[in-house]
Amino acid sequence: MPALLVTARFMRAHPAHWLALGLGSGLSPLAPGTAGTLWAWLAFLALQPWLGDAGWGLLLALLLPLGAWASSVTARHLGVLDPSAVVIDEIVAFWLVLWLVTPASLSAQCAAFLLFRFFDAVKPGPVGWADALCHGLNPATDRDAWRKAGWGIMIDDLVAAGCTLLLIALWRAW
Repeated sequence: MPALLVTARFMRAHPAHWLALGLGSGLSPLAPGTAGTLWAWLAFLALQPWLGDAGWGLLLALLLPLGAWASSVTARHLGVLDPSAVVIDEIVAFWLVLWLVTPASLSAQCAAFLLFRFFDAVKPGPVGWADALCHGLNPATDRDAWRKAGWGIMIDDLVAAGCTLLLIALWRAW
C-alpha cells in the first residue's frame, strides 16, 4: 500500500499503527521520513525539560523493541516490508542523536537534523548496507520475514544516527 493510501483510519485500527506511524507524522503525503524526524525534534524539545539522561536512556531502550514490533505489525498489515509511512525508526534514531549531542545550540541541532536526513535519504555506505538487510527479506520463502522486517526498518536509521554522531564528533574534535 503506497504511503498516500495510509490513512488516519488505518492508524486507528491497531495500537502498533499509532506508534509505527509516529502518532500521525508518518501520514504526511510529502516526505513522511522528514515529517517524522521533524516531529521527533519538536517532541524532543518539549520533553527535554522533564527527561534527564536516565529518562532518555530508558525511553530509547523501551522504544527500540516496541518500535521494531510496531513496524513489523504495520508492515505486515500494509503488505510492504518497509513502508515509507512507518517513521518510528526516524523518531528513535533522531532522539538518540539529539540525546547524545545535548547540550547543543539550535544551530547544532539543525546541523544534526540535516546530517541525519542526508544519511537516511541518500543511504551512503553502511546505511545502504543496513537498508538492504530489510529489502532482502522475502515473505514467500522466509516465514519469519514479517517479524524480521521491523528490525530491518529500524537498523538503517540507527546506522544513519551513528554516521551522524561520528561526523559531529569529528567536527567537535577538529
